[in-house]
Amino acid sequence: MIAFFPSREIFLAVGPVLVHWYGIMYAIAFLLGMWMFPRLLKMADIEMSAQDRETFVLWVFFGVLFGGRLGFVMFYGGSYFWDHPLKILAVWEGGMSSHGGFIGVFLALLLFASRKHIDLFRLADVLVIPAAIGLALGRLGNFINGELYGTLTTLPWGMTFPSAEGVRHPTQLYAFFKNTLIASVCYLHLSSFAHTHIRSGRTAGFFLMLYGILRFIVEIFRDQPYGYVDILGMDFSRGQLFTIPVFIAGAIILLLRRKSLQRT
Repeated sequence: MIAFFPSREIFLAVGPVLVHWYGIMYAIAFLLGMWMFPRLLKMADIEMSAQDRETFVLWVFFGVLFGGRLGFVMFYGGSYFWDHPLKILAVWEGGMSSHGGFIGVFLALLLFASRKHIDLFRLADVLVIPAAIGLALGRLGNFINGELYGTLTTLPWGMTFPSAEGVRHPTQLYAFFKNTLIASVCYLHLSSFAHTHIRSGRTAGFFLMLYGILRFIVEIFRDQPYGYVDILGMDFSRGQLFTIPVFIAGAIILLLRRKSLQRT
């Protein structure tokens, strides 16, 4: 039996096989990345064969998948996955961490650039644009699923979600627009210095800093099922704490690239 939209979270059910909306968003992000990647490579003057492009996008996809899943297990899973280790593989049940995804993507980027002798910074400049779009689509999947909603609000754009009481901040949409904005800014920055190598790495640095700042702000309005961490009398969500190293990494990249420009 085939059923479309059998539940809020599921797009299609074919007998026992379930296609979740979150998986649909990942598939769309993957296809968009495949379409955008050669155009962005040309903009950055990076030569790469069609086979290498497909290989790289596949590496990044698995970097997001495994990094995001393992990040969730380590950062948010607590003791649950120690008691149920096979559940680590059950990605279809939900549970992904964008910060873990960053780590997975970075490893894929580092290994591929080293193997193919490509400038790591230039390739990172290209990658951050489809990465930001993928993050945006992932948050759209969260919105459809009715998860990762915000705190209670009286604002006119507040929304209700099946698993939450009261009217809530639609923080999934905040994050969707945040990531779309980041993708647009990074594209404009990269295109402004197209066919020049003096700015390599700076687009990636801007991406990390923008993501760090805007994610920190969105976390203020997001419901926190994992609670807060008290540091010097101030409460921080785990998402905010994990975002601080992302911002610092972006600042370090910009500083290093600035110094390299001054030496040339």
